[in-house]
Amino acid sequence: MTPPVWTADLGDGTYRNPVLNADWSDPDVIAVGEDFYLTASSFGRAPGLPLLHSRDLVNWSLLGHALDRLEPAADFAAPRHDRGVWAPSLRHADGRFWIFWGDPDHGIYQINAEHIRGPWSEPYLLKAGKGLIDACPLWDEETGEAYLVHAWAKSRSGVKNRLTGHRMSRDGRALLDDGKIIVDGDRIPGWFTLEGPKLYRHDGWFWILAPAGGVETGWQGAFRSRDFFGPYEEKVVLAQGATDVNGPHQGGWVRSAAGEDWFLHFQARGAYGRVVHLQPMAWDVDDGWPVIGAAGEPVRVHRKPAGPPQPVEAPATDDAFPGGRYGRQWQWTANPEPGWTVAHGGDGLRLACVRTEHAHDLRLLPNVLTQRLPAETFTAEVTLALESAEPGARAGLAVLGDAFSWIGLERGGQGELRLVHRFAEPVAERERDAAHARVVPVAGGGRVRLRVEVSPGARCRFSYDTGTGEGRRPSGQVFAATPWRWVGALLGLFAVAPPGQGDAGTATFTEFHVS
Repeated sequence: MTPPVWTADLGDGTYRNPVLNADWSDPDVIAVGEDFYLTASSFGRAPGLPLLHSRDLVNWSLLGHALDRLEPAADFAAPRHDRGVWAPSLRHADGRFWIFWGDPDHGIYQINAEHIRGPWSEPYLLKAGKGLIDACPLWDEETGEAYLVHAWAKSRSGVKNRLTGHRMSRDGRALLDDGKIIVDGDRIPGWFTLEGPKLYRHDGWFWILAPAGGVETGWQGAFRSRDFFGPYEEKVVLAQGATDVNGPHQGGWVRSAAGEDWFLHFQARGAYGRVVHLQPMAWDVDDGWPVIGAAGEPVRVHRKPAGPPQPVEAPATDDAFPGGRYGRQWQWTANPEPGWTVAHGGDGLRLACVRTEHAHDLRLLPNVLTQRLPAETFTAEVTLALESAEPGARAGLAVLGDAFSWIGLERGGQGELRLVHRFAEPVAERERDAAHARVVPVAGGGRVRLRVEVSPGARCRFSYDTGTGEGRRPSGQVFAATPWRWVGALLGLFAVAPPGQGDAGTATFTEFHVS
């Protein structure tokens, strides 16, 4: 097995943050027996709602996704990077796993399943409306009641900085009242952009753990009340302080089988997205408030949660595409369509060169297969063969965000195969050449090994090897990757062709490797 690019487990009984050094935005976590499960925002990518598993909160693997396609399906036929699945909550109650999330344009959805691997139910719209986000349920075992809390997106509703609560049926299919504002951040001096609530019951209190102050510079708050509908008192329980962990934002509390309390949250890191930190947590014996991190500041290194030794692990990045299939770490930039991948008998991912009028701008393409940047510093490589004879057909390896850059192959007007490298700035409406195109020898199938080296600051250096004995050669200037709104930059594979009639051929990617 290839070792992970980033190792949080230091091998001596301690770990370092972040435990997930990639864009697992808005994480929520639960414990079921000795297993921990985590989900995160997936916005407009499909499949959505990733499901991760761990036995120690430090070493994680990706089980798959709970949401095959986004609904309404027509709204996600094209990329919608700032829409879709926002800040899901994962719970286990009444013998089922539940995920609730807010879609800012449609409302609050839920799905559920008996087993974490599914099958998961179809998305059910529990509360329709604009700007309803960050939904979290609670099944209160003390009273038998169920509740729901959610936040608001001002961009859709004109409202923010407040949390609304409902009583809910235990089957998660009906809200039993009209809702009430249970925390109004405008009434708390110095608080703004209150969002991301996670709802719990502990020691006779209703608890809401929720961040405020903005993603880049805010803090983590705690609220408690004896009654679900309030009034709540508040306290800041985690803030940057003297550390270099900006934000410490939105996450979830979990209690292990050993009785230890831990808190997972994210840190916004620009083009790298929202990486996940693990903090120790305890309850103050004097006043009962949670104490997170080292006296309310994030830890960098700490002892691991108590439990049996676990193998060093991180979500997969490499892919040999066995049997022509791609691994579960990949997501499309919109709901996929049949025919984007082409079945064949061997290894390697065969993508159809999808005809499109948007070939000049990767940000507009739904058929880009993506995965997260897996660390601050890494190298990604893949071999590409373009089997299309269609003039203008192209395929490549991309770093994709509000700006993008890609390197790959293109079929010229005279049938020649050219290596090309192009980019676009955030404000540009179409791509430009980043380096002079060169004709690639057809001998050996016209294959080329593509590479991008990413260094701190998400600075990307592209290179290629045509396999003709010249070795690897650099291409173009250094490209500074950028995030999308709410979403980190992504690695991407794609194949397209100009508009027209008939089959435009394929491109085959093999041996995707990250080091």
